[in-house]
Amino acid sequence: MNIPTKLPQIGQSIFTKMSMLATEYNAINLSQGFPDFDCADPLKKLVTHYMNEGFNQYAPSPGLPQLRQAIAKNAMQKYGVNCDEEDITITSGATQALFAAITCIVKPGDEVILIEPAYDSYKPVIQLAGGMARSYELSAPDYKIDWTAFAKFITIKTRLIIINNPHNPTGKVLEKEDLIQLQKLVQGTDIVILSDEVYEQMVFDGKEHWSVLRFPELRERSFITYSFGKTFHATGWKMGYCIAPPALTKEFRRVHQFIVFSVNTPIQYALANYITDPATFQGVSDMYEQKRNLFMEVTAGSRLKPIHCEGSYFMLFDYSDISDEPDTEFAIRMTKEFGVAAIPVSPFYSSKLDEKVIRLCFAKQDEVLRKAGELLCKM
Repeated sequence: MNIPTKLPQIGQSIFTKMSMLATEYNAINLSQGFPDFDCADPLKKLVTHYMNEGFNQYAPSPGLPQLRQAIAKNAMQKYGVNCDEEDITITSGATQALFAAITCIVKPGDEVILIEPAYDSYKPVIQLAGGMARSYELSAPDYKIDWTAFAKFITIKTRLIIINNPHNPTGKVLEKEDLIQLQKLVQGTDIVILSDEVYEQMVFDGKEHWSVLRFPELRERSFITYSFGKTFHATGWKMGYCIAPPALTKEFRRVHQFIVFSVNTPIQYALANYITDPATFQGVSDMYEQKRNLFMEVTAGSRLKPIHCEGSYFMLFDYSDISDEPDTEFAIRMTKEFGVAAIPVSPFYSSKLDEKVIRLCFAKQDEVLRKAGELLCKM
């Protein structure tokens, strides 16, 4: 059969490639973004409880009311904003939420502005929807947005702007002024914002997370996506949610119902129970900040130059003092010869911009980070 691909330029993911190499060479896998430690026992016990109690059939398509109510309550506690449960949809991970948000709003011929380096799922979904991605590139080491330059990317065809805060892969966070500038740019337009905030609970150095929820004029035109998996160290559960105003939620759910219809029922009940105590979120940021600090300490003797991480659980390193190899070749050699797997940053750019930077994930047990640090200091 001749089956033409809808994504001709998409091959094997760099994450798959590097994880396979890590396994083949028995390397420490700091490439793929997932913790190597388990989620909390009380949360697991709640899931088991609801399974054993027979809560194993379809949940309502938008999600359990009690879970959406608990999310709304937490939004008030964290950001001081009122959220109606009808503005919240439970999704099968944040990636499914991103897919539904993009495909429900982007039509053939629409333009979508990406801020690159960008999470690798955005662009393929734009292409599947018939849209055209326009890439605004950030540069190492500061990765700051020049909003005057950014404004030049907006045209009459611009339908969607995607932001990611805290940012993967750079570990940078947007300041209040960044959101104010974005708000000014889209005033008086029909441009929609997609704000990917899956690392909202991981912001360091006393900084604040300036969620789009805190800016009324942005919120009224935004999809905002979140991840329980990132927050509670359970990425394999694929549990997330999207908050959007009524008109956008209506369109979002048109698509959502035909992707998954509804999401894992006993886990929804467990989360609804678990997050009613605000303390469940406390300590997440401090724990990851401690791991970031430890990782900086154990790599301090290496020739890698750290690029300061303000949020998320990723850290970038400039390796130009070690090699002038392209970043993908360097990451492969690093895995094979030095036993630590990293992700090159160039695949996060449409242009494949190579600034001799790699990404390492520090969401690992302390002893793993220390061992990785020993190996990296030998390069």
